[in-house]
Amino acid sequence: MEFFKYHGIGNDFVLVDGLKEVIPEEALADTARRLCDRHFGIGGDGLILVLPSHQATYRMRMLNPDGSESEMCGNGIRCFAKYVYDHGLTREPRITVETLAGIMAPQMTVKDGVVHSVRVDMGEPRLRRREIPMEGGDGDSPVIAEPLLVDDTPYAVTTVSMGNPHCVLFVDAVEQFPVAQVGPRIETHPAFPRRTNVEFVQLLSNDAIRMRVWERGAGETLACGTGACGAAVACALNNKTGRKVTVHLAGGDLFIEWADDNHVYMTGPAEEVFRGTLVG
Repeated sequence: MEFFKYHGIGNDFVLVDGLKEVIPEEALADTARRLCDRHFGIGGDGLILVLPSHQATYRMRMLNPDGSESEMCGNGIRCFAKYVYDHGLTREPRITVETLAGIMAPQMTVKDGVVHSVRVDMGEPRLRRREIPMEGGDGDSPVIAEPLLVDDTPYAVTTVSMGNPHCVLFVDAVEQFPVAQVGPRIETHPAFPRRTNVEFVQLLSNDAIRMRVWERGAGETLACGTGACGAAVACALNNKTGRKVTVHLAGGDLFIEWADDNHVYMTGPAEEVFRGTLVG
């Protein structure tokens, strides 16, 4: 089976072209766990499948390293778009992609026949508690700076769904914050029946933040595109920044705009690292 290794500002993926390769549905979870293992496999923050679609140009499936399936992946969809353009599956700089979170529309910036960056219309953020989903309280109301008790410590959290759940909390010094300890406790908190991604955000200015992320099913990663979108929306909801924000992550920067049409737009790079053949 041929595979490709991609990354979006350090958030890395094993990509398999499902138009050529077939992985049986019953083997998908185990295949994701095996391929994403950094010691015994290729290594990655997820497995991305390029598939045909009856609703869009193509369909994307994204499986986490633990075998669970994610509704969407912001860095992953930029890698997806770069693959289909650079490998000649489309000649259009704008495509539509079917995901479990809905239809996404990446717009590619092409130079010398190669995609250099991708701007993705990530759709409207979902703010109602029941849309996250999150237990307790009024299901039709947003969760903004709400206390969440984690091991006897209260954290003020804001929740946003970008098709997948995000729990955002603001910290003074994100590099020193114990993400590896607090992240998994919030990910699996009883308040989140489907678990959640967790974003730890340090404010830098009205248009810049620094963020670390604990991803559901993957642990701490160098970047998370949907997480950056969720964090930018949370910042605006809490009146901590404007609606255009540069998000500094360990792997690089993303530019996020929560536009007047209520859609969130994410712009960032994607890179093909290598390709290979899996034997056995």
